[in-house]
Amino acid sequence: MVTIHQKKRNYPTAVLFLSCMIFIIFPMSKIINAQEKKEKSEEIAFVSDTQAPMWIESLLLKEDSNSKATKMVFENILDLQPHALFMMGDVVNLGFKEKRWQTVDTFLKELSRDSIPVYAVLGNHELMSRSGRGEISFQQRFPGHIKTGYTVRINSIAIVLLNSNFSSLTKEEVLKQKNWYESEIKHLDQNDSVRVIIVGCHHSPFTNSKLVRSSGPVQIQFLPAFFSSPKCKLFVSGHAHAFEHFRRSGKDFVTIGGGGGLTHPLNKDNRMEDLCCEYKPAFHYITVRVREDSLHVLSHRLKHDFTGFEDGYNFNVKVDAAFK
Repeated sequence: MVTIHQKKRNYPTAVLFLSCMIFIIFPMSKIINAQEKKEKSEEIAFVSDTQAPMWIESLLLKEDSNSKATKMVFENILDLQPHALFMMGDVVNLGFKEKRWQTVDTFLKELSRDSIPVYAVLGNHELMSRSGRGEISFQQRFPGHIKTGYTVRINSIAIVLLNSNFSSLTKEEVLKQKNWYESEIKHLDQNDSVRVIIVGCHHSPFTNSKLVRSSGPVQIQFLPAFFSSPKCKLFVSGHAHAFEHFRRSGKDFVTIGGGGGLTHPLNKDNRMEDLCCEYKPAFHYITVRVREDSLHVLSHRLKHDFTGFEDGYNFNVKVDAAFK
């Protein structure tokens, strides 16, 4: 009888104690999680050529744990928590094959979970072999993409993204993109809320790569408006699997094809002047950070021993008008 009486007397006390503990622990866990969650950085990230090597490429170039490098690039970008990410083509090696998208799909889901917007341009590998199916697969992953060019506004920065796969465009589409691009640059130049314009496409207008050439069509179609605009300051591209920095008429051009593809050898003779000739990481991506009167461009490189990333080559892009 005594035992039964004690159980009846202690039962409400036990329930009250457990309720208090749950009330205390649950909110505390939410507070801890909120503190551990990383805030978005003010940096904008750009990565290119994250495709896995194809067997025929491996016959000519040396592999270096390329798929692992791509996953580490993705993980480092997620750790950074950029304001936005731009993928500059050759996201996968064959766009029409669904299996080739598995690693990227996981990455895109994680970006979405962290509310990090991602934008992309078509590379040649997305359109390789079966261009129609490849373009559909690409568009499903990047629904905001417009094949004849589109603009992304991030505060006072305008990023103009273009399609440099001219052979896959009709004559009408090439003309449509050119007319839109030139009109858009003029419109952005006249917009007081835009302080600087970054232009990007997949194929590099300038490169010292031995395997791919500087793109003549990009030079003809995209550079006249870029050079004539007072706000166009930085041109970002990939295709050549290297990091390169060129300056033409006071404008900066970076090649950032280090997302995981096989590294390209570079010309040593008759080469164009590369401002970062001593900096040649195998795997890398860049970030752009707004400063008072400039953009700070920083290359993040994967260490040779794959132990992590470190800050690499960096430079400032002078902007005439102060940022607000």
